[in-house]
Amino acid sequence: MTAAEAKQKIEQLSKDLEQHNYNYYALDNPTISDYEFDKLLEELIALEKQFPEFLSPNSPSQRVGGTITKEFKTVKHQYPMLSLSNSYGIDDMMDFDRRVREGLGLASSASANSLFDEQIDYVCELKFDGLSLSLIYEEGKLVQAITRGDGVQGDEVTTNAKTIKSIPLQLKGNYPQKFEIRGEVFMPRPVFDAINK
Repeated sequence: MTAAEAKQKIEQLSKDLEQHNYNYYALDNPTISDYEFDKLLEELIALEKQFPEFLSPNSPSQRVGGTITKEFKTVKHQYPMLSLSNSYGIDDMMDFDRRVREGLGLASSASANSLFDEQIDYVCELKFDGLSLSLIYEEGKLVQAITRGDGVQGDEVTTNAKTIKSIPLQLKGNYPQKFEIRGEVFMPRPVFDAINK
């Protein structure tokens, strides 16, 4: 196989594997078996070993068996990464409603019933308690992952984040040239139980 053929094959395998990861993790609709996926991945790894000049840091091969970094560089957030406050009752909710209305220049609420008026809609959901993570993408490629830390600065954990298969290394569709997305990394209880076993 020539270098040009290897480059093309590596690019195609990478694209196919990322699509299969997307189908599996984002769409919950796998189109090939785990065995077939593993075979494609093995082929990619073998080609990247034979032609290391074509190994990309965002290759699907870098998710599996990648080196987990245990010593982290501290990075300052471009924008503070604030934490959510707890609410324990109606008084906390009323105070939140008052602050929202003041921030929007609306009249302050007078009673608990006004929480449900037509001016403002609220959505409440259970909070996942995990690790807050900021993902930074440039030209659709994951370039940095940073923990919340103290909200002003956090640990740079890009190598570790790349091992999480539900985090896309390359975005699909339309997206800004550079942007940051924040979320919560958590471990489902069955996975936690399996690791403990």
